[in-house]
Amino acid sequence: MPTRRELIVGTSALLAASCVTAPSFGGPRFIRTAGMHLTRGGARYPVVGTNMWAAAYLGAEAPVGNRGRLERELDRLSGIGVDNVRILGSSEFSPLKNSVRPTFRDQSASYNESLLRGMDVALAEIGRRNMTAVIYLTNFWEWSGGMMTYLYWTNGGRYINMNDPAHPWPEFADMSSQFYQSAPSVAMYHDYVRAVVGRRNSVTGVLYRDDPAIMAWQLANEPRPGGSPQNGRAHMAAYLAWIDATARLIKSIDPNHLVCTGSEGTQGCIEDDTCVVDAHSSPAIDYMTAHIWPQNWSWADPNNLAGTWPTVETNTRAYFARQAAAATRLGKPLVIEEFGFPRDAGSYEPAATTAYKDRFYALIYELVAENMRAGGPAAGANFWGWGGEGRAQHPDHHFVRGDTSYLGDPPHEPQGWYSVFDADASTQAVIRNFANAARSVG
Repeated sequence: MPTRRELIVGTSALLAASCVTAPSFGGPRFIRTAGMHLTRGGARYPVVGTNMWAAAYLGAEAPVGNRGRLERELDRLSGIGVDNVRILGSSEFSPLKNSVRPTFRDQSASYNESLLRGMDVALAEIGRRNMTAVIYLTNFWEWSGGMMTYLYWTNGGRYINMNDPAHPWPEFADMSSQFYQSAPSVAMYHDYVRAVVGRRNSVTGVLYRDDPAIMAWQLANEPRPGGSPQNGRAHMAAYLAWIDATARLIKSIDPNHLVCTGSEGTQGCIEDDTCVVDAHSSPAIDYMTAHIWPQNWSWADPNNLAGTWPTVETNTRAYFARQAAAATRLGKPLVIEEFGFPRDAGSYEPAATTAYKDRFYALIYELVAENMRAGGPAAGANFWGWGGEGRAQHPDHHFVRGDTSYLGDPPHEPQGWYSVFDADASTQAVIRNFANAARSVG
Protein backbone atom coordinates (compact mmCIF):
# COMPACT_ATOMS: atom_id res chain seq x y z
CA MET A 1 0.00 0.00 0.00
CA PRO A 2 1.43 3.42 -0.89
CA THR A 3 2.62 5.74 1.83
CA ARG A 4 3.05 9.47 1.99
CA ARG A 5 6.35 9.04 0.19
CA GLU A 6 4.45 8.01 -2.87
CA LEU A 7 2.19 11.06 -3.01
CA ILE A 8 5.69 13.54 -3.49
CA VAL A 9 29.75 31.71 0.33
CA GLY A 10 29.96 35.16 2.06
CA THR A 11 32.40 36.44 4.61
CA SER A 12 29.78 37.80 6.94
CA ALA A 13 28.02 34.45 7.02
CA LEU A 14 31.24 32.67 7.89
CA LEU A 15 31.84 35.11 10.71
CA ALA A 16 28.35 34.50 11.99
CA ALA A 17 28.93 30.75 11.98
CA SER A 18 32.21 31.12 13.82
CA CYS A 19 30.38 32.87 16.67
CA VAL A 20 28.25 29.82 17.47
CA THR A 21 29.24 28.46 20.86
CA ALA A 22 30.38 24.86 21.08
CA PRO A 23 28.17 22.48 23.06
CA SER A 24 29.02 22.17 26.72
CA PHE A 25 30.48 18.81 27.67
CA GLY A 26 30.12 19.42 31.40
CA GLY A 27 26.83 17.55 31.82
CA PRO A 28 25.49 14.15 30.71
CA ARG A 29 26.94 13.23 27.36
CA PHE A 30 25.58 10.44 25.24
CA ILE A 31 22.21 8.75 25.10
CA ARG A 32 22.38 5.03 25.84
CA THR A 33 20.06 2.07 25.99
CA ALA A 34 19.26 0.19 29.19
CA GLY A 35 17.07 -2.74 28.26
CA MET A 36 13.96 -1.27 26.67
CA HIS A 37 14.69 2.28 27.88
CA LEU A 38 16.79 5.16 26.60
CA THR A 39 18.93 6.85 29.21
CA ARG A 40 21.15 9.90 29.53
CA GLY A 41 23.43 10.41 32.49
CA GLY A 42 21.87 7.39 34.16
CA ALA A 43 18.34 8.82 34.03
CA ARG A 44 15.54 7.83 31.68
CA TYR A 45 15.57 9.89 28.50
CA PRO A 46 12.17 10.43 26.85
CA VAL A 47 12.23 11.47 23.21
CA VAL A 48 10.06 14.55 22.82
CA GLY A 49 10.76 15.22 19.21
CA THR A 50 9.93 16.60 15.82
CA ASN A 51 10.98 16.06 12.24
CA MET A 52 12.71 19.03 10.63
CA TRP A 53 14.15 17.59 7.44
CA ALA A 54 15.64 20.90 6.24
CA ALA A 55 17.66 21.84 9.35
CA ALA A 56 20.99 21.54 7.50
CA TYR A 57 19.58 23.56 4.60
CA LEU A 58 18.56 26.34 7.00
CA GLY A 59 22.03 26.15 8.53
CA ALA A 60 23.73 26.71 5.18
CA GLU A 61 24.80 30.15 3.98
CA ALA A 62 22.32 32.36 2.15
CA PRO A 63 20.67 32.18 -0.31
CA VAL A 64 20.07 28.48 0.41
CA GLY A 65 19.98 28.90 4.17
CA ASN A 66 18.68 31.22 6.83
CA ARG A 67 20.60 30.85 10.05
CA GLY A 68 18.55 33.43 11.90
CA ARG A 69 15.41 31.45 11.16
CA LEU A 70 17.10 28.20 12.23
CA GLU A 71 17.83 29.76 15.62
CA ARG A 72 14.27 31.06 15.96
CA GLU A 73 12.76 27.70 15.06
CA LEU A 74 14.92 25.82 17.57
CA ASP A 75 13.99 28.38 20.22
CA ARG A 76 10.31 27.86 19.46
CA LEU A 77 10.68 24.10 19.67
CA SER A 78 12.61 24.27 22.92
CA GLY A 79 9.92 26.56 24.28
CA ILE A 80 7.22 23.89 23.85
CA GLY A 81 9.37 21.14 25.34
CA VAL A 82 10.78 19.58 22.16
CA ASP A 83 14.39 18.51 22.61
CA ASN A 84 14.96 16.02 19.76
CA VAL A 85 15.10 16.88 16.05
CA ARG A 86 15.23 14.31 13.26
CA ILE A 87 17.06 15.78 10.25
CA LEU A 88 18.13 14.92 6.72
CA GLY A 89 21.89 14.26 6.53
CA SER A 90 22.16 13.35 2.87
CA SER A 91 20.62 14.15 -0.47
CA GLU A 92 21.73 12.90 -3.88
CA PHE A 93 21.74 14.90 -7.13
CA SER A 94 19.03 13.10 -9.03
CA PRO A 95 17.04 13.04 -12.26
CA LEU A 96 13.95 12.11 -10.25
CA LYS A 97 11.13 14.56 -10.79
CA ASN A 98 10.48 15.62 -7.18
CA SER A 99 14.00 15.53 -5.76
CA VAL A 100 15.39 18.49 -3.84
CA ARG A 101 18.23 20.79 -4.92
CA PRO A 102 20.92 21.60 -3.92
CA THR A 103 22.17 18.27 -2.64
CA PHE A 104 24.79 17.00 -0.24
CA ARG A 105 26.42 14.98 -2.99
CA ASP A 106 26.51 14.03 -6.64
CA GLN A 107 28.01 10.98 -8.31
CA SER A 108 31.53 12.13 -7.48
CA ALA A 109 33.40 11.70 -4.21
CA SER A 110 33.46 15.48 -3.71
CA TYR A 111 30.67 16.28 -1.28
CA ASN A 112 28.89 19.62 -0.91
CA GLU A 113 30.81 21.41 1.83
CA SER A 114 28.24 24.21 1.94
CA LEU A 115 25.44 21.85 3.06
CA LEU A 116 27.79 19.91 5.31
CA ARG A 117 28.69 23.19 7.02
CA GLY A 118 24.97 23.82 7.25
CA MET A 119 24.66 20.58 9.20
CA ASP A 120 27.60 21.69 11.38
CA VAL A 121 25.72 24.90 12.20
CA ALA A 122 22.48 23.01 12.88
CA LEU A 123 24.22 20.59 15.25
CA ALA A 124 26.01 23.42 17.04
CA GLU A 125 22.70 25.24 17.57
CA ILE A 126 20.95 22.05 18.65
CA GLY A 127 23.74 21.39 21.14
CA ARG A 128 23.61 24.92 22.54
CA ARG A 129 20.02 24.28 23.57
CA ASN A 130 20.80 20.88 25.10
CA MET A 131 18.74 19.28 22.35
CA THR A 132 19.73 16.19 20.36
CA ALA A 133 19.54 15.16 16.70
CA VAL A 134 18.82 11.98 14.78
CA ILE A 135 20.49 12.10 11.35
CA TYR A 136 19.35 9.88 8.47
CA LEU A 137 21.95 9.09 5.85
CA THR A 138 19.90 8.36 2.71
CA ASN A 139 16.28 7.83 1.69
CA PHE A 140 14.22 4.98 0.25
CA TRP A 141 12.01 7.60 -1.44
CA GLU A 142 12.61 10.02 -4.27
CA TRP A 143 12.35 13.43 -2.63
CA SER A 144 16.01 13.63 -1.62
CA GLY A 145 17.40 11.46 -4.42
CA GLY A 146 17.91 8.40 -2.30
CA MET A 147 18.45 4.78 -3.18
CA MET A 148 16.96 5.06 -6.66
CA THR A 149 19.60 7.68 -7.45
CA TYR A 150 22.44 5.44 -6.26
CA LEU A 151 21.07 2.78 -8.61
CA TYR A 152 20.86 5.31 -11.46
CA TRP A 153 24.52 6.18 -10.93
CA THR A 154 25.61 2.54 -11.11
CA ASN A 155 23.22 0.70 -13.46
CA GLY A 156 23.76 2.61 -16.69
CA GLY A 157 21.22 5.37 -16.00
CA ARG A 158 18.00 3.44 -15.41
CA TYR A 159 15.41 4.75 -12.94
CA ILE A 160 11.68 5.01 -12.30
CA ASN A 161 9.89 8.18 -11.24
CA MET A 162 7.45 7.86 -8.40
CA ASN A 163 3.82 8.08 -9.58
CA ASP A 164 4.79 7.56 -13.22
CA PRO A 165 1.60 6.15 -14.82
CA ALA A 166 3.79 3.89 -16.95
CA HIS A 167 5.19 2.35 -13.76
CA PRO A 168 2.34 2.04 -11.24
CA TRP A 169 2.78 1.06 -7.61
CA PRO A 170 4.66 -0.94 -6.43
CA GLU A 171 7.19 -0.72 -9.28
CA PHE A 172 9.07 2.22 -7.78
CA ALA A 173 9.48 0.54 -4.39
CA ASP A 174 10.42 -2.79 -5.94
CA MET A 175 13.13 -1.16 -8.04
CA SER A 176 14.38 1.06 -5.20
CA SER A 177 14.86 -2.04 -3.06
CA GLN A 178 17.32 -3.41 -5.63
CA PHE A 179 19.76 -1.02 -3.95
CA TYR A 180 20.64 -3.53 -1.22
CA GLN A 181 21.87 -6.05 -3.79
CA SER A 182 23.85 -3.48 -5.80
CA ALA A 183 27.43 -3.67 -4.53
CA PRO A 184 28.51 -0.49 -6.40
CA SER A 185 25.54 1.48 -5.03
CA VAL A 186 26.11 0.34 -1.46
CA ALA A 187 29.85 1.07 -1.78
CA MET A 188 29.14 4.67 -2.83
CA TYR A 189 26.69 5.07 0.02
CA HIS A 190 29.17 3.62 2.52
CA ASP A 191 31.83 6.08 1.32
CA TYR A 192 29.44 8.91 2.14
CA VAL A 193 28.62 7.36 5.53
CA ARG A 194 32.33 7.25 6.37
CA ALA A 195 32.76 10.89 5.40
CA VAL A 196 29.81 12.19 7.44
CA VAL A 197 30.08 10.01 10.52
CA GLY A 198 33.83 10.67 10.62
CA ARG A 199 33.43 14.43 10.13
CA ARG A 200 34.74 17.20 12.40
CA ASN A 201 32.28 20.04 12.97
CA SER A 202 33.70 23.15 11.28
CA VAL A 203 31.89 25.41 13.76
CA THR A 204 32.68 23.77 17.10
CA GLY A 205 35.83 21.86 16.15
CA VAL A 206 34.34 18.72 17.71
CA LEU A 207 34.36 15.37 15.92
CA TYR A 208 30.83 14.20 15.27
CA ARG A 209 31.62 11.00 17.17
CA ASP A 210 32.34 13.09 20.27
CA ASP A 211 29.32 15.38 20.01
CA PRO A 212 26.52 14.79 22.55
CA ALA A 213 24.19 16.87 20.35
CA ILE A 214 23.82 13.73 18.22
CA MET A 215 21.50 11.10 19.64
CA ALA A 216 21.63 8.62 16.80
CA TRP A 217 22.66 7.84 13.26
CA GLN A 218 19.93 6.42 11.07
CA LEU A 219 20.64 4.20 8.09
CA ALA A 220 17.93 5.70 5.89
CA ASN A 221 14.51 7.25 5.86
CA GLU A 222 11.97 4.42 5.65
CA PRO A 223 14.10 1.64 4.13
CA ARG A 224 11.88 -1.17 2.84
CA PRO A 225 12.84 -4.65 1.61
CA GLY A 226 10.45 -4.13 -1.31
CA GLY A 227 7.08 -2.84 -2.38
CA SER A 228 5.32 -6.10 -3.18
CA PRO A 229 5.54 -9.08 -0.81
CA GLN A 230 7.14 -11.14 -3.60
CA ASN A 231 9.97 -8.66 -4.14
CA GLY A 232 10.29 -7.99 -0.44
CA ARG A 233 10.91 -11.66 0.21
CA ALA A 234 13.33 -11.85 -2.73
CA HIS A 235 15.35 -8.90 -1.41
CA MET A 236 15.05 -9.79 2.29
CA ALA A 237 18.46 -11.41 2.76
CA ALA A 238 20.22 -8.49 1.08
CA TYR A 239 18.12 -6.01 3.04
CA LEU A 240 18.99 -7.56 6.39
CA ALA A 241 22.66 -7.89 5.43
CA TRP A 242 22.74 -4.20 4.44
CA ILE A 243 21.23 -3.18 7.78
CA ASP A 244 23.76 -5.18 9.78
CA ALA A 245 26.80 -4.20 7.69
CA THR A 246 25.95 -0.49 7.66
CA ALA A 247 25.17 -0.37 11.37
CA ARG A 248 28.47 -2.12 12.14
CA LEU A 249 30.32 0.29 9.85
CA ILE A 250 28.86 3.27 11.71
CA LYS A 251 29.72 1.73 15.08
CA SER A 252 33.31 1.13 13.92
CA ILE A 253 33.68 4.87 13.21
CA ASP A 254 31.54 6.17 16.06
CA PRO A 255 31.10 3.90 19.08
CA ASN A 256 29.53 6.70 21.14
CA HIS A 257 26.17 7.11 19.42
CA LEU A 258 23.10 4.99 18.90
CA VAL A 259 22.24 3.52 15.51
CA CYS A 260 18.73 2.82 14.20
CA THR A 261 17.12 1.80 10.92
CA GLY A 262 14.53 4.50 10.15
CA SER A 263 11.93 1.80 9.46
CA GLU A 264 8.19 2.47 9.37
CA GLY A 265 7.60 -0.79 11.23
CA THR A 266 5.14 -3.37 9.95
CA GLN A 267 3.74 -1.17 7.17
CA GLY A 268 7.21 -0.79 5.65
CA CYS A 269 8.20 -4.43 6.06
CA ILE A 270 5.79 -6.13 3.64
CA GLU A 271 3.23 -5.95 6.48
CA ASP A 272 5.03 -8.75 8.31
CA ASP A 273 5.83 -8.42 12.03
CA THR A 274 8.56 -11.05 11.74
CA CYS A 275 10.28 -8.87 9.15
CA VAL A 276 10.19 -5.98 11.64
CA VAL A 277 11.85 -8.07 14.32
CA ASP A 278 14.46 -9.37 11.90
CA ALA A 279 15.21 -5.84 10.63
CA HIS A 280 16.00 -4.69 14.18
CA SER A 281 17.76 -7.83 15.45
CA SER A 282 21.33 -6.84 14.60
CA PRO A 283 23.29 -6.14 17.80
CA ALA A 284 24.50 -2.96 16.08
CA ILE A 285 20.90 -1.65 15.92
CA ASP A 286 20.12 -0.06 19.27
CA TYR A 287 16.41 0.68 19.10
CA MET A 288 13.33 0.16 16.96
CA THR A 289 11.49 2.83 15.00
CA ALA A 290 7.93 3.01 13.66
CA HIS A 291 5.86 5.52 11.68
CA ILE A 292 2.08 6.04 11.64
CA TRP A 293 0.27 7.75 8.72
CA PRO A 294 -3.53 7.41 8.84
CA GLN A 295 -4.41 9.38 5.69
CA ASN A 296 -1.69 7.81 3.58
CA TRP A 297 -2.67 4.35 4.73
CA SER A 298 -6.32 5.06 3.81
CA TRP A 299 -7.61 5.09 7.38
CA ALA A 300 -8.56 8.78 7.30
CA ASP A 301 -10.49 10.74 4.68
CA PRO A 302 -9.46 14.42 4.89
CA ASN A 303 -12.90 15.40 3.61
CA ASN A 304 -14.64 13.34 6.29
CA LEU A 305 -12.41 13.32 9.33
CA ALA A 306 -15.33 12.98 11.73
CA GLY A 307 -16.75 9.97 9.92
CA THR A 308 -13.42 8.18 9.57
CA TRP A 309 -12.10 8.99 13.05
CA PRO A 310 -13.31 5.69 14.60
CA THR A 311 -11.25 3.80 12.00
CA VAL A 312 -8.26 6.04 12.65
CA GLU A 313 -8.40 5.43 16.38
CA THR A 314 -8.98 1.68 16.15
CA ASN A 315 -6.22 1.13 13.59
CA THR A 316 -3.75 3.43 15.35
CA ARG A 317 -4.20 1.61 18.64
CA ALA A 318 -3.79 -1.76 16.92
CA TYR A 319 -0.74 -0.67 14.94
CA PHE A 320 0.96 0.79 17.99
CA ALA A 321 0.30 -2.43 19.91
CA ARG A 322 1.92 -4.49 17.15
CA GLN A 323 5.03 -2.29 17.13
CA ALA A 324 5.28 -2.36 20.93
CA ALA A 325 4.97 -6.15 20.87
CA ALA A 326 7.80 -6.40 18.34
CA ALA A 327 10.01 -4.11 20.42
CA THR A 328 9.23 -6.14 23.55
CA ARG A 329 10.21 -9.29 21.70
CA LEU A 330 13.47 -7.60 20.72
CA GLY A 331 14.04 -6.19 24.20
CA LYS A 332 14.82 -2.79 22.66
CA PRO A 333 13.33 0.71 22.99
CA LEU A 334 10.71 1.92 20.49
CA VAL A 335 10.41 5.46 19.12
CA ILE A 336 7.36 6.50 17.08
CA GLU A 337 9.54 8.81 15.02
CA GLU A 338 7.03 9.90 12.38
CA PHE A 339 3.32 10.55 12.72
CA GLY A 340 1.16 13.11 10.98
CA PHE A 341 -2.42 14.11 10.35
CA PRO A 342 -4.15 16.60 8.03
CA ARG A 343 -5.65 19.90 9.04
CA ASP A 344 -9.44 20.10 9.19
CA ALA A 345 -11.13 19.70 5.79
CA GLY A 346 -7.78 18.75 4.29
CA SER A 347 -6.62 22.36 4.08
CA TYR A 348 -2.95 23.27 3.64
CA GLU A 349 -3.42 26.80 4.97
CA PRO A 350 -1.99 27.85 8.35
CA ALA A 351 -5.28 29.58 9.15
CA ALA A 352 -7.20 26.29 8.96
CA THR A 353 -8.29 24.69 12.21
CA THR A 354 -6.63 21.55 13.58
CA ALA A 355 -9.21 19.85 15.78
CA TYR A 356 -8.67 16.36 14.41
CA LYS A 357 -4.92 16.83 14.01
CA ASP A 358 -4.74 17.74 17.71
CA ARG A 359 -6.91 14.76 18.56
CA PHE A 360 -4.60 12.42 16.65
CA TYR A 361 -1.48 13.87 18.27
CA ALA A 362 -3.09 13.41 21.69
CA LEU A 363 -3.88 9.78 20.81
CA ILE A 364 -0.28 9.01 19.84
CA TYR A 365 1.04 10.72 22.94
CA GLU A 366 -1.46 8.89 25.15
CA LEU A 367 -0.36 5.53 23.77
CA VAL A 368 3.32 6.34 24.19
CA ALA A 369 2.98 7.78 27.70
CA GLU A 370 0.80 4.91 28.92
CA ASN A 371 3.30 2.37 27.60
CA MET A 372 6.17 4.24 29.23
CA ARG A 373 4.39 4.30 32.60
CA ALA A 374 3.70 0.56 32.29
CA GLY A 375 7.40 -0.18 31.79
CA GLY A 376 6.99 -0.98 28.10
CA PRO A 377 9.45 -0.24 25.29
CA ALA A 378 7.99 3.11 24.19
CA ALA A 379 10.69 5.75 24.52
CA GLY A 380 9.05 8.76 22.89
CA ALA A 381 7.73 10.21 19.67
CA ASN A 382 8.63 12.68 16.89
CA PHE A 383 5.75 14.41 15.11
CA TRP A 384 6.03 15.25 11.41
CA GLY A 385 6.85 17.95 10.99
CA TRP A 386 7.85 21.38 12.20
CA GLY A 387 6.97 24.09 9.65
CA GLY A 388 7.37 26.99 12.04
CA GLU A 389 7.42 30.32 10.26
CA GLY A 390 7.68 28.68 6.84
CA ARG A 391 4.83 29.27 4.39
CA ALA A 392 4.07 27.86 0.94
CA GLN A 393 5.68 30.06 -1.70
CA HIS A 394 3.10 29.29 -4.40
CA PRO A 395 -0.72 29.38 -4.45
CA ASP A 396 -0.94 25.73 -5.50
CA HIS A 397 1.17 24.69 -2.47
CA HIS A 398 3.66 22.90 -4.73
CA PHE A 399 7.38 22.95 -3.95
CA VAL A 400 9.55 24.27 -6.78
CA ARG A 401 13.27 23.60 -6.92
CA GLY A 402 14.99 26.61 -5.48
CA ASP A 403 12.27 27.37 -2.91
CA THR A 404 13.76 28.24 0.47
CA SER A 405 10.65 28.53 2.62
CA TYR A 406 11.28 25.00 4.00
CA LEU A 407 8.11 23.74 5.61
CA GLY A 408 7.83 20.47 7.46
CA ASP A 409 6.56 18.88 4.26
CA PRO A 410 9.31 17.63 1.93
CA PRO A 411 9.48 18.65 -1.74
CA HIS A 412 7.19 15.98 -3.17
CA GLU A 413 4.26 16.87 -0.91
CA PRO A 414 1.78 19.76 -0.75
CA GLN A 415 3.40 22.46 1.33
CA GLY A 416 1.36 22.77 4.53
CA TRP A 417 -0.11 19.27 4.47
CA TYR A 418 1.38 17.95 7.69
CA SER A 419 3.30 20.96 8.98
CA VAL A 420 2.92 22.37 12.48
CA PHE A 421 3.17 26.14 12.07
CA ASP A 422 4.30 28.74 14.57
CA ALA A 423 0.66 29.90 14.71
CA ASP A 424 -0.74 26.47 15.65
CA ALA A 425 -1.24 27.22 19.33
CA SER A 426 -3.58 24.32 20.08
CA THR A 427 -1.31 21.71 18.50
CA GLN A 428 1.67 23.14 20.34
CA ALA A 429 -0.25 22.86 23.60
CA VAL A 430 -0.79 19.14 22.97
CA ILE A 431 2.95 18.73 22.33
CA ARG A 432 3.82 20.64 25.49
CA ASN A 433 1.46 18.45 27.53
CA PHE A 434 3.22 15.33 26.24
CA ALA A 435 6.62 16.79 27.08
CA ASN A 436 5.49 17.29 30.67
CA ALA A 437 3.91 13.85 30.88
CA ALA A 438 6.89 12.01 29.36
CA ARG A 439 9.36 13.70 31.66
CA SER A 440 7.31 12.82 34.71
CA VAL A 441 7.89 9.10 34.07
CA GLY A 442 10.69 7.87 36.31
